[in-house]
Amino acid sequence: MDTSSLALLIPLAPFLVGALVVWTKHQRRMAEIQAEATAEKAAQYASGTRELEERVRVLERIITDGSYDTALQIEALRDQRETDAQRASDTAKHVN
Repeated sequence: MDTSSLALLIPLAPFLVGALVVWTKHQRRMAEIQAEATAEKAAQYASGTRELEERVRVLERIITDGSYDTALQIEALRDQRETDAQRASDTAKHVN
């Protein structure tokens, strides 16, 4: 490299370093956004999994307990879900 090329690169060095800093900050922010999105999806999956596990537990209890009429228990659970949904709707209306 000759002195004229070196003389040209020396004044450009701060701009190159500044561009590198901006690019690094941008990459870090993009990684943070992706991590947040991943964490949110994981929380949604966990919530769905808990709900499904609870439903399976209820079904197992109904099937293994022979002393009750299965159809009556299923209807009771449906009624309970409807009541819970109505309460949640009423609570949401009162909050708003």
